[in-house]
Amino acid sequence: MTAPPPIPDAQWLWENEPCRAACPVHTDAGAYVTAIAEGRFRDAYLIARGPNPFPSICGRVCAAPCETACRRGKIDAPVSIRALKRFVSERYGVESFAGASAWHEGHGPVPAATGSSVAIIGGGPGGLAAAHDLRLAGHPVTVYEAESRLGGMMVLGIPEYRLPRPLIEREIGAILELGVDVKLDCRIGRDVTFDELLAQHAAVFVCVGTGRGRSLDIPGNDLDGVFKAVEFLLNVNRGFRVDLGERVVVVGGGNVAFDAARTALRAAAYDEAAPAPIALGSGAADAARRGLTTTLDAARAAIRAGVRSVTVVALESFAEMPAAFEEIEEAESEGIHIVYRRGPHRIVGTGRVTGLETVEVMSVFDEQHRFAPVFAEGTESIIPADTVILAVGQAPDIDFLGDGTTKRNRFGGVAVDASLLTSHPRVWAGGDVAFGPRNLIDAIADGRKAAASIHASLSGESVSSPAGVRIELIAKPNFRRLATGYDAIARVAVPSVPNERRIGFAEVETGYDEGHAVLEGLRCLRCFENIMLAPELCILCGLCVDVCPTDCISIVRADHAGHGTAAQSALLLDEELCIRCGLCINRCPPSALVMVHAKEVVS
Repeated sequence: MTAPPPIPDAQWLWENEPCRAACPVHTDAGAYVTAIAEGRFRDAYLIARGPNPFPSICGRVCAAPCETACRRGKIDAPVSIRALKRFVSERYGVESFAGASAWHEGHGPVPAATGSSVAIIGGGPGGLAAAHDLRLAGHPVTVYEAESRLGGMMVLGIPEYRLPRPLIEREIGAILELGVDVKLDCRIGRDVTFDELLAQHAAVFVCVGTGRGRSLDIPGNDLDGVFKAVEFLLNVNRGFRVDLGERVVVVGGGNVAFDAARTALRAAAYDEAAPAPIALGSGAADAARRGLTTTLDAARAAIRAGVRSVTVVALESFAEMPAAFEEIEEAESEGIHIVYRRGPHRIVGTGRVTGLETVEVMSVFDEQHRFAPVFAEGTESIIPADTVILAVGQAPDIDFLGDGTTKRNRFGGVAVDASLLTSHPRVWAGGDVAFGPRNLIDAIADGRKAAASIHASLSGESVSSPAGVRIELIAKPNFRRLATGYDAIARVAVPSVPNERRIGFAEVETGYDEGHAVLEGLRCLRCFENIMLAPELCILCGLCVDVCPTDCISIVRADHAGHGTAAQSALLLDEELCIRCGLCINRCPPSALVMVHAKEVVS
């Protein structure tokens, strides 16, 4: 966060609210959480829907960077912002009885498609978010998707126990209702060339993800029973049965590894009528290039495939693990064993895998915190395995662009500038293909950013700052909290299906009911409210200091630079400690303190 301006600035406060600033699409999380606390559930949904065409999906699987930034976490635990989004989505989103009516209310009228035509390569979250915004800006849009269905990583990478497939179809369907054209089973370079797209459209947005799994350059990596997590998850999510044996080892410490592990646990629930097992060799590599997965997903998948044991082998310690804490916690609760600080040395077997030899990791990062693992010689040991799943990274498949169409970045993806424009004047790129594997919400943000850039280039107009909308400071002289004791309410755990009842690919989390959602909403500290001082009114009585329950206000003597030995007093407020109780405002005799918040105002 940048340093605040010397005087209250509405735009700066608006952009630097902790949860909003952390969200890649700048969702006003504080506003919708507060609306839930007040019982205004439809308003809460519309606030969450505004900057995000996938509120129902993000309410289940978003990485929730807003929760990481939440100041409530400094006191006890952050507000469950993602679960609260799910709560209102279940009442007014595409999965509700109301269907997509509120979803469509969130975007306003749909203009005629009279603008310049745009092609989008990739029907995942980034491509569909761009299609959503471009169509609402008046452009004819065609999405080219190599698979037989839209969704990208949401369908082919994220396991069904985390994200139900009918929900994905409904949210994508709402976008298509805007008038977006789609060409499925259309592979660029095979069914249509990239040059033909450039001839047919004024602009092209490339958002194909990183669906090509990486391997490890160690002995035995070509044995039968060695899968890449990408290939494994893609095939399971397509409905194929994969023969894993009884003992599965997943290599990797990210979310993909745990998705793979938990998915393997569930694969046995497939019906006998499911397709026969397939080989995950070179023939599946082509399919694997079209998806995206994560490490932990692979591990959690294996135990439900009828396997007896699933082990995740990670280079990192628990504190260094890139996987989300809740993913690790869920995997362990489901019986997945995690081995920390061990690295793969070789895959053991003759023809087929029989084990993974690992070695102790002395350190994972160098002094500059760059990835540079150091291993201890003479510490080799073997973990028995029938299957080894490698969740060690992914790469983009952009052969269809040719060698000279666009410049490449350091990891083989497409190089872009700040506006997501490539070296070609009519080609934009975003998501994983431009930045490497990231979170769902980052892809959505890139889709929206690319759409704004494309529209500005084609029309000379801007869609990021609607005419007549400005940010103003609104004073609240009679500020009162919604309820007393809000700072003592413990984080409400998100209900989930007990381990013994987790069968097949049924969704694990079940979500809040109304009572728990309101209670969790009350925990919000309302960081969008800001205490401001009118210095000409302050009498330095110190009553605000005395009444502050968290000791976040202090009066200090400070030499005023440039005025010799003269001294002034300064009233200091520690934003990290302030819980917005308003006691200082109510206690101030001359009303020098006032609560304000930045708000969008339409003129």
